[in-house]
Amino acid sequence: MALAVHLSSSPLLTSKADEKYANVKWDELGFALVPTDYMYVAKCKQGESFSKGEIVPYGDFLISPCAGILNYGQGLFEGLKAYRTEDGRITLFRPDQNAIRMQTGADRTCMTPPSLDQFVEAVMQTVLANNKWVPPPGKGALYIRPLLIGTGAVLGVASAPEYTFLIYTSPVGNYHKASSGLNLIVDHKHRRAHSGGTGGVKSCTNYSPVVKSLIEAKSSGFSDVLFLDAATGKNIEEVSTCNIFILKGNIVSTPPTSGTILPGITRKSISELARDIGYQVQERDVSVDELLEAEEVFCTGTAMVVKAVETVTFHDKKIKYKTGEKALSTKLHLILTNIQMGVVEDKKGWMVVVE
Repeated sequence: MALAVHLSSSPLLTSKADEKYANVKWDELGFALVPTDYMYVAKCKQGESFSKGEIVPYGDFLISPCAGILNYGQGLFEGLKAYRTEDGRITLFRPDQNAIRMQTGADRTCMTPPSLDQFVEAVMQTVLANNKWVPPPGKGALYIRPLLIGTGAVLGVASAPEYTFLIYTSPVGNYHKASSGLNLIVDHKHRRAHSGGTGGVKSCTNYSPVVKSLIEAKSSGFSDVLFLDAATGKNIEEVSTCNIFILKGNIVSTPPTSGTILPGITRKSISELARDIGYQVQERDVSVDELLEAEEVFCTGTAMVVKAVETVTFHDKKIKYKTGEKALSTKLHLILTNIQMGVVEDKKGWMVVVE
């Protein structure tokens, strides 16, 4: 794999140099690529373990037209964030969970994954190399994108003979910056995943099929799309890139991770925090009817953290939900982000200091 330095520019870059930070207009960050200086690359052949990776300049790389990722979609990705705390530390949120999830996905897609230790160490190396791109406290986070892809040439349907583990980063702000709450539309035509498929792993092939629904939704003024289960079309499953929760009374409910829904790390963490503050959390099938009767609805994910849903539209029904300072989603967002930003003591042991 030959590397070439990528000299991409961004309108968010400024002309002023700073020793501690990259030249970025931090207050204008959204969720779009701002290329950083370095990336991590490691390789392994089928049946072997990954070699020791290296930090190289961020850049394009050569790949065979016959690569497994290009022809058969043999690839996984992860997403996590690095934060800069008020006392100057750089921390990661539960990177071991991303490593475990990549291993699960690699087993499903017949690839060799990096070990848990190599994954976490590689993430740390990549963040350290790009430490100037970690936003100041309260200005955003450094989004980290690990990839595991079949880069070896394979003509017939089979696992690629070589795999690449690559990590790149980008500073980001809010995923849905302009809205106070999400306005979702339920897609009653298309399905995101089916039982026995790859909906429960972070396969690259899961995401391009949702783009059509997402484009249509956004062109009609919606924030995102909520998909239903393929078996019955009566139960809610996932939004295009995040998990969903409903609240009624003291019970928080979220669809189960039974093979069609990604086991989100933020989802797992929010479920635990909700229990800590006295809510009953149920992982079970949630029908569209229950969604429409809920008091509050919110989504969770690495990119958005926790985001309230303001409205859901299903056919000709549009339901409005509780949002604002008194909403549970607001409380959970504050609890989690205070842990991530080092504002409160991390009693969960979730944060890992990059050093």
